[in-house]
Amino acid sequence: MDWNTHEEDVWFDFRGSRPEQLVPSRFYRGSVDGFADFGVFVDLCPQVTGLLHRSELDRRLESLDWDPGDTVFVQVKNVRDNGNVDLAWSIRQSEREFRGAKIHDPEGEHDGEDIETSDDGDDGPVRHTPQQGNAKAGNAQAATGGASEPTPDETESETTDVGVEDAAAVEDVESDMDSDAVGAGVEDTATGEESDATEAPVDTDDVAERAEVASLADRVDERVRVEAEVTRIRQTSGPTVFGLEDETGTVDAAAFVEAGVRAYPDVETGDAVRLDGEVERRRGELQVETADLTVLAGDEASTVADRRSAALTDRATPETVKPLADHGPAIAITDGVAEAATVVRRAVFEGRPIVVSHAATADGHVAGAAVERAVLPLVREEHDETDSEYHYFDRRPLDDPVYGMNPATADVTRMLNDRDRHGEQLPLVILAGVGSEVESLDGLELLGVYDAERLVVDARPVDNAVVAEVDATLAPDGPADLTTGAIAADLAAAVTDSAEVRESLSHLPATSYWDAPPESYVALAAEAGHDEEDCRRRREAVALEAHYQSYEDKRELVADLLFDDAAAPATTRPESEGRVGGDLSEHVSEQFREKLGDELRTAEANVERHEQNGVSVVVLDAEAYAHRYDFPPTPLLVEELHRRSRDEHTGAVLTLGLERDELHVRSTGIVDVRAAASVARDAVPDAGVEARGHGGRIGFLAGQREAVVDAVTRAVVEQVVAVDA
Repeated sequence: MDWNTHEEDVWFDFRGSRPEQLVPSRFYRGSVDGFADFGVFVDLCPQVTGLLHRSELDRRLESLDWDPGDTVFVQVKNVRDNGNVDLAWSIRQSEREFRGAKIHDPEGEHDGEDIETSDDGDDGPVRHTPQQGNAKAGNAQAATGGASEPTPDETESETTDVGVEDAAAVEDVESDMDSDAVGAGVEDTATGEESDATEAPVDTDDVAERAEVASLADRVDERVRVEAEVTRIRQTSGPTVFGLEDETGTVDAAAFVEAGVRAYPDVETGDAVRLDGEVERRRGELQVETADLTVLAGDEASTVADRRSAALTDRATPETVKPLADHGPAIAITDGVAEAATVVRRAVFEGRPIVVSHAATADGHVAGAAVERAVLPLVREEHDETDSEYHYFDRRPLDDPVYGMNPATADVTRMLNDRDRHGEQLPLVILAGVGSEVESLDGLELLGVYDAERLVVDARPVDNAVVAEVDATLAPDGPADLTTGAIAADLAAAVTDSAEVRESLSHLPATSYWDAPPESYVALAAEAGHDEEDCRRRREAVALEAHYQSYEDKRELVADLLFDDAAAPATTRPESEGRVGGDLSEHVSEQFREKLGDELRTAEANVERHEQNGVSVVVLDAEAYAHRYDFPPTPLLVEELHRRSRDEHTGAVLTLGLERDELHVRSTGIVDVRAAASVARDAVPDAGVEARGHGGRIGFLAGQREAVVDAVTRAVVEQVVAVDA
């Protein structure tokens, strides 16, 4: 028979043994395994457990009248590649509400057979005795807080009377673990005997209950059991320190074999482990002194990962996301901001470093500083180390907006070194104003080989190939009146939990625009005490400093230039109080105007001007008439030349800045530089013409400069004329 027909009307009794055997969209009968803040664990068979997240419920989690062991009906929503099972709510919670029942026996002979049901009319969950010999009994105990699996006689009298609140409260019961056994474990570890972690689960009888990391502050000097993921490993001159994280928080665990010798060498970052030890305070910080450490595998490891993943997602998702200003293009990408903020917050809570690679421009530094402003307080709250802000966050400016093999190789080398030497997790790499073009694929793919998470943030649309390659993007779908700095400021506002930090970001969008910022951003900055002149000074000062030592983040200097006279929250940069006055940005911006003015006078005296098909063409040979290594850089000089030429002409203007083997293109209206490069490549096939990203750059062989300039000029002019027509 075609037993897939009308599956929405029947429930299935799953008799398989692997998650991948489940069929999404089917309704299954399961048994409540345990509760967590983020949802309910449901056993679909002794070997397979799924998570019914609280977001899938049609009521508050606390209002569920379910007890461990109750029979419930759920829908399989998704089976992930790692074996995690996502469950959905079933409004039908009794057999009689379904039209039938069938056996799902993928490994047996009864697959598809009907089940005779005899519903007693009870609309609530069906209570039943848990199956004996369940391979994941230990996990069920951990999730429900129970010390041991109930016997059939106990189930009737105890299990049915335990509510959600009672199950959670069991977590506070002190351990009755055999102290002699723990002491023996300490001795073995100290002498180096039996120090290696094993893949086999330890016996769960007569040992401590699982303690949530968040509860350890109340359990100093007590023996505890922690089930968590190893987020980093640090070898000191004494013990080995394992960073552990469960669904509630992080804690360090020290294991000692011999001074400077790696304890539990088989344990790696990312492993799910069970650790028994004693909670202590070391120099004011919590630490667990390890007695035994075991690597978990199979269902036990999955349970740890599922608990942590669901809790992290729930915690990382911003409660509300609202743009800083009422600006249409910014409002249009609000959903993307929410998704990107969740990615950033989750990285912080997971203890993963965040690396922001951004353009070495004023806009790029504004973007990087905005994210930094929001992330650092979270890092300090989440991690107790005194150097956590430098350990877990880094900004890396890039001269080239294309994220090619050079920066990618540098990033990969550094992250692998940090992983191998310091036990760090692989980072979240945020590419702000760089990496959005197809020319960046090689570099992005190299990061992907090592499973580094990648988030691209850009004011320009992201190429489809990049969207497919990276983990997340935040950008408009088409041309929009936005800067990367403005987008990053909204992202930062969604990341932070502090109203004070959010307010300190108010002037950044207006500061990031070279041309007239949208009125909504001007008004936003003014409300925070920053008029247009103030924003201009800050932008110019950052642009000047961005040029020098361009590969350095200049964290403190950029923060002073952008936030020196803003109300800097103590949690953001307490050491900045009283360091500088409000005249720093003004002083540096004066240098900016002097240097730019001198270079402009030389450039304007040596530009070539002509008209082609009604388009005013301005060509600067920067190789001959600009100081190559001094401020301003050619792109900024060409931008300013273009602005001045545009203001002097009523019609279309094309400005070209010519370097030895690169051409910078600026034009009124929207110009497809890649298309222009393609036309020029056909016209001068031996010149090696190629577009270099979205930034209006075209590369070529130096020996064909004049021919390439002529070909690109014709191609761009044709586009401009076609648009005007």
